[in-house]
Amino acid sequence: MSLTAATRRFNVEVQSLLDKEVTVVTVRGETYTGTLIGFDTTSKDICLANAKDTQGEEFPKLIIYGHFISKIYTKQPLLDLREFAEILEKYFPKMVKYIDDARVIIVMDKIRVSEYGVEGTGPMAERIKRLFDEFLKEKGIA
Repeated sequence: MSLTAATRRFNVEVQSLLDKEVTVVTVRGETYTGTLIGFDTTSKDICLANAKDTQGEEFPKLIIYGHFISKIYTKQPLLDLREFAEILEKYFPKMVKYIDDARVIIVMDKIRVSEYGVEGTGPMAERIKRLFDEFLKEKGIA
């Protein structure tokens, strides 16, 4: 794997944490928990909303510079869209594409499924949305 591909994959993984609750531990041992609302792919700086430290102090917005970050993690389960793409393939044979880098499913070249939901209109999009809702319910996410 090339360095460019590895960097792109790393950025995709960080992007998958956007709008999720994460915990950040700094190199000084400070811990902050909040919603990841932004990150800079170059400097690895991040921005948390509604952050809280271990002493209970709250921060509506908190920016942590990349060189101070020791680790970032989440305890929320991440959605396995590849598994849902396999389910969709049973209903729509040869019409489902899973784009790993973007963590997106494209059905019939016009309906888009991401962890944020189903984008598209019409009866097929509604059917996919019902399947997606069942999938989320089965996984205990919705």
